[in-house]
Amino acid sequence: MAESVYKVIELVGTSTESWEKAAAAAVKRAAKTLRDLRVAEISQLDMQLKDGVVESYRAKVKVSFKYEG
Repeated sequence: MAESVYKVIELVGTSTESWEKAAAAAVKRAAKTLRDLRVAEISQLDMQLKDGVVESYRAKVKVSFKYEG
C-alpha cells in the first residue's frame, strides 16, 4: 500500500439558518478550489448576536485533502 499525506486546513462557514448549513457552506466553498477532500471535522460552533438575538451561526471546520506537493 502506498503511503499518503494529507493536509488539514481550518475554515469558518456562516449561515443565518443553522450550524449544519454553516458547516456545509464551508465544505461547499472548499470543494470549489481543493481536490480530493477526505474528511471534515467540526471543531467549534458559535453564534453572532445582535441585541440579544441570534444573527448568524458559525461553524469552524477542519477539512483534510490529499497532499500532492
